[in-house]
Formats: sequence, C-alpha cells, structure tokens
Amino acid sequence: MGLAPILGTKMGETCVEQNMCSSEENSSSEEAMFSMADMFLLSLIVGLLTYWFFFRKKKEENIEFTKIQTTTVSSVQESSFVEKMKKTGKNIVVFYGSQTGTGEEFANRLAKDAVRYGMRGMAADPEEFEMSDLSRLTEIENSLAVFCMATYGEGDPTDNAQDFYDWLQEADVDLTGLKYAVFGLGNKTYEHFNAMGKYVDKRLEELGAERIFELGMGDDDGNLEEDFITWREQFWPAVCEHFGVEATGEESSIRQYELVVHTDENMNKVYTGEMGRLKSYETQKPPFDAKNPFLANVTINRKLNEGGDRYLMHLELDITGSKIRYESGDHVAVYPTNDSSLVNKFGEILGADLDTVISLNNLDEESNKKHPFPCPTTYRTALTYYLDITNPPRTNVLYELAQYATDPKEQENLRKMASSAPEGKALYLSWVVAARRNILAILEDVPSLRPPLDHLCELLPRLQARYYSIASSSKVHSNSIHVCAVVVEYETKTGRKNKGVATNWLKNKQPRDNGHKSAVPMYVRKSQFRLPFKPSTPVVMIGPGTGIAPFIGFIQEREWLKQQGKDVGETVLYYGCRHEHEDFLYKEELKKYHKDGVLTELNVAFSRDQDHKVYVQHLLQKNKETVWKLIHEDNAHIYVCGDARNMARDVQNVFYEIVAEYGKMDHAQAVDYIKKLMTKGRYSQDVWS
Repeated sequence: MGLAPILGTKMGETCVEQNMCSSEENSSSEEAMFSMADMFLLSLIVGLLTYWFFFRKKKEENIEFTKIQTTTVSSVQESSFVEKMKKTGKNIVVFYGSQTGTGEEFANRLAKDAVRYGMRGMAADPEEFEMSDLSRLTEIENSLAVFCMATYGEGDPTDNAQDFYDWLQEADVDLTGLKYAVFGLGNKTYEHFNAMGKYVDKRLEELGAERIFELGMGDDDGNLEEDFITWREQFWPAVCEHFGVEATGEESSIRQYELVVHTDENMNKVYTGEMGRLKSYETQKPPFDAKNPFLANVTINRKLNEGGDRYLMHLELDITGSKIRYESGDHVAVYPTNDSSLVNKFGEILGADLDTVISLNNLDEESNKKHPFPCPTTYRTALTYYLDITNPPRTNVLYELAQYATDPKEQENLRKMASSAPEGKALYLSWVVAARRNILAILEDVPSLRPPLDHLCELLPRLQARYYSIASSSKVHSNSIHVCAVVVEYETKTGRKNKGVATNWLKNKQPRDNGHKSAVPMYVRKSQFRLPFKPSTPVVMIGPGTGIAPFIGFIQEREWLKQQGKDVGETVLYYGCRHEHEDFLYKEELKKYHKDGVLTELNVAFSRDQDHKVYVQHLLQKNKETVWKLIHEDNAHIYVCGDARNMARDVQNVFYEIVAEYGKMDHAQAVDYIKKLMTKGRYSQDVWS
C-alpha cells in the first residue's frame, strides 16, 4: 500500500547520498567504516520491512473490514427497491430491459395504469437496484413484480438487464410467494425470438415464484404496440381477480411531470444537447459510453455508389485521444439530431416560443427519474436532441392528447385509435402505422388538436442512438472508426416525404462545415460478432448491400495478420448488390484484396443485371460442395450480416439444404447441425429488420 513505496524511496535516496559522500573521501578506514554503516543500514531496512509486512497486514485488514461493512450497509439502502416501495406506498414494481427505450416506455405505462385499480406502481431499471431483493417483495401486501424485457441482437439481454440476467443464471434463492408477470419485446425475424422474455418467465418459476398471467410476446416485425395493448387488456383483469380488487374507473391521463418556466436561468446551467453531464461536449472526459458520448470529428464523407436512386455513404470518424478501443465486428452508436425545419414547425403549429427555458420535474419526488430528458433546457433543444418526433406515436400518446382536440369528431377518432376495440386497432394501424404519420403529420391532419407543448414533450419518447456495424479494423485504423450506411428517404401514403433521422443527418456531416469541423456524438458497443481466435481458421462471410460493413473490417484484419507472417485461413466473401456499375460497394478495394490473395474467393451477386433475380443464397447453392467442405472438414466460421426478414432467413435455409444433401441428413437433423454451429459460435449473425 502507501507505506512500502515511501520507505523504499526514502531509503534509496539515503543510500545514494551515502555513496556520494564516500566517493569524496580516499581513506580506506573511512571506506570500511561506511561499509559497516551500510551493513547496519541494510539490517535496519530488513527489520523494518519484516515488522511492516506482519503488523501492517493485520492492521489494514481491520481497517478494510470496517470500511467494506460501512459501504455495504449504505449501498443496500440506496439500491433497495423494496425499501423505496415501502417509503412511497407502492405495491407494483415494473422492471424494464430496454435498448431503444420501448421497454422502458411500456413499463412506465403499466406503472401508470395501476392507479385505475386502486394500486400504486413504479417503473424501475434493474441496473439501478439490487435484484436479490425480489425475495423480500412479499414483505409488501398485494405486491407484484412485472418485467418488460426486450431481447437484443442474437438472444442477448439489453445492456441495462445484463447484470439481472447474470444474477438469474447464478441465483440460488427461494422466491416462493413472489407474484410476477412478464411481457417480452422481440422480433420474429430474429433467430432467438423473445429469448430474454422467455428466460425471465421460466427462470422465475424455477426459483419458486408464482406467475399470475401468461407471458406476453410482442413482435416488432408485426405490430408491437398492438401486441402490448392486447396483452395489457387481459393482464389487468387477471391482476384484479388474483388480488380481489376492482377497477376504480379513475383514468390514467395524469401528468407525470410539472412544467417550470425559467425566466432568469443562467445559460451556463442550461443543457444544449448533452446526454449526461452538463457541458460534457465542451470538456470531454473518458470513459465514453451511452451517457457520455465522444464527439468524433468526421474526416471523410464520400458517396459509395456510382448511380441509382439511392445514396450510400462511407464516413470516417476520428477517435484520436479518446482512449476508445474497438474490435472488428463491434457497433458504433451515434446520437443524431432532428431536422431543424421539422422542429420549427412545432413552434408554428402550436404558437410556442421554442427558445423558452423550461424544466419538466417529476411530480413523484422519490422517483429516480427526475426529468424525462436533461433539464433545464429549451423546447428547441428538447425537440432537436432529446425527443423522437419522426416515428408514428404510440396509442398512449394519442389517448393523452385526445383531451386537447376541440372538435368532438376528431377527439372521438383519437380516443378510438387508442382503445383496444378491434375497429380502433384497425384504424390506428391504417391511419397511423401504415401511413407513417408522425406527430407533426397528426397535428397537421387534426386541425383542432393543439396540445400544450410541455405535455407533448412529456409524452414523446426519447430520441435513441442509432447503431452501425463498424466497417474497419482497429489493427489497421486504431484512431478511426468507419461507417457504411444507406440514406433512408421515402414517400408516405399521404404524399409526405419522410427522411431517416440519422442517415440524413450523417449525409450532411461533411469534414468541414462553414469552416468548422463536423462532429458526431458516438460511443462503441461491444458485439459477439468476432473473427475466429485462430487466424488459420477459414471464414465464410455473407453480406449484401451495407451488410458488407463488418466484413471490410474482417478483411482488413486478415490482411494485417498476413503481413505479420501469420498463417491465415481461407477468406471467402459472398456479396450482393443491385447493379455492378451502380452500387457495387468498395468494388476497387475488394478486387484488390482478391488479386492480392487476401480474399480467397470473391463471389458477387448482381440481383438486377439480368432478367431473373440473383441473390447471395443462389451463389451459395451453386457452390454447395465447396461450402460443405469448408464447414464440415475445415471447421470454417460462417458470418451473415444484413436484412433479417428475408436475406438471413433465405441464407439459413440454403445452409440447411447443403447440410442435408452433403451430410446425408434429414431436414430436422440439418437444422440441429446448424443450431449447434450457432451454439459453438461458428455461425454468427449481425442482422436488422
């Protein structure tokens, strides 16, 4: 600890001083005397060190023990959701595992619903509480734990639910008496549909807890909102029956936050778009993460495609000095901003001064969430950096806004769309979801709807970070992260032009904008999409369109490994695009890698360059025997990146065919074979829908 370096330094300095003194004298007697003094000093050091080692250890152990005891006691009190519920008179806790904010939004809605049934609920982030306290929830009468759990990536828990997931796996705890229900958020196009919801539901039962309502499984590939409200309308009657309570008839359109307008606020204390710490963009401090993103300067922003009606781009973000580390296959998360022209429309339609400095303060003083977004700030900042204004709003937003529609027919329509009645669901699906009406379009199309801007800001979900597969290798580009993306732009059924928030924002991020450097708030999210540990292991990469992104990083790394003299296995790429002379991304680079032998095989499918469509799965079918040898004999790793709904599923079906034909198996055995490859980490997917 502190004592050893101090002793060592001081005594070292003394020895040096003694030696310097002795070198100035020439008499042998004095040299002998000093050598005896050295011996004495050495003995003294050994004695002191021995004493220090034995007695200090005892003393320190006691100090450390007391210190640990104190810390544990205080942290248990701070992180006990049961104590918090007792203090605030709550009996329902709704935990959420949320990556994009939807799980959190559903949890808040369920917690708010409780008041209709004479109960009181609170939404809670499992990352902020000691989840072993679940065994103590029975101390509260008529208590219930609800879990809104999203599944991320390939069946993984969300970042904020990772510790809870780890605890559930290792927990040896008796949860008898705990009442619970689970709603899962997933996407059917993914291999492990709703894996986290299923696991939490099953594991809680194994630990002795009592399920009071069946597991709900939301599908984001269909209509997640409809799945949730269908489950919710059956869930609450089950709760009432179980606890013997009745609906009070009290509506839940109660404000969660109160508006405070600041007239003399010091502008240095007003948030201007930071995600966490005030002024964090002015004084950047590592480590950088979701709550503390790094402002990376754009050094390159170029168009990748040569033609066509789409815009595909390659960006390079400078991370010099950030201490950010990444691996090939990781994701970069960027925080976009909403288009200023859309933001200005709110001020025009609602007649509001967007530069008013406000705070929205939680009416529940005990809540961990003091504000819906960083406050104090201006309406303009909130609508630009913090709120999602471009996605179709969910039914709860329509329900709460309906009260402000002065035209009875418009109010009735909004209420109908927010209801669980079949015609209401159908109307919401066609008028909001299918027509891709965002909140601005709704305000334009419902002229009598003019809500207060502060209530609208309370209701809108948070603008989320967007994730992109990193298109570079840190072995080659240690201070730079590359992004490959397609700009999203389409016309809706109402004739409006909708633009993807992040891609259009990134497209305009030129290295120099009006003489200033363009910066992108970002952080890195680790992925399981990894190259094999041994460079000699062959890899088969399948990625059409922007699905090429992580493979550019993989190929760069394999080239680097070759240059280091490593034995690098076969590197096979299956890539697909529409036209060879329009959108063959990284064409020159890929051809050079192939020519240099870094890419053993470059198989490219041009889907629209002939009468019949040719996709990557067709090329795999053509090379069945070679693919089977790579998988079965050479233990190759397979990587699939891109569209989950069609491409990834079709590619997987081709692998079933190959395994069945060349492995002489039936379909069920072939499916099992591929599933085993997935379990071993030899078949990895980085897909989106």
